[in-house]
Amino acid sequence: MTMTSTKPYLIRALYEWCLDNNTTPYIAVWVNEHTRVPAQYVQDNQIVLSISQTATKDLLIDNEWITFHARFGGVAQELMIPVGHVMSIFAKETGEGMGFEVSEWQPENSAEPQTTQDTEAPKKKVLKLVK
Repeated sequence: MTMTSTKPYLIRALYEWCLDNNTTPYIAVWVNEHTRVPAQYVQDNQIVLSISQTATKDLLIDNEWITFHARFGGVAQELMIPVGHVMSIFAKETGEGMGFEVSEWQPENSAEPQTTQDTEAPKKKVLKLVK
């Protein structure tokens, strides 16, 4: 019998634990071509992201993907992270959390989540001064 990974369940539990203890949940992520994050913030194929309720919109942590919208430099972006790429989840304020082994997402094993973002560049809004 093949069992599902415990990793997504532990990530969800530690996320809830952070919220219950009024701390800010952060994840450290290994980045490759299957990870959609803002490239300008990636260092040594890694990125650390806040997944707090105030930093994210539409956060979903399922058994294969973590998806959410976040703002970087004032620009909203959709992030898509394979659960296997999460290296750790921890509380920013205390550093308490859990580390994980990284397992590279394999496209033939599962489908990528559906994206809600258009592939076109976001259109700039023009503000007008009203007197």
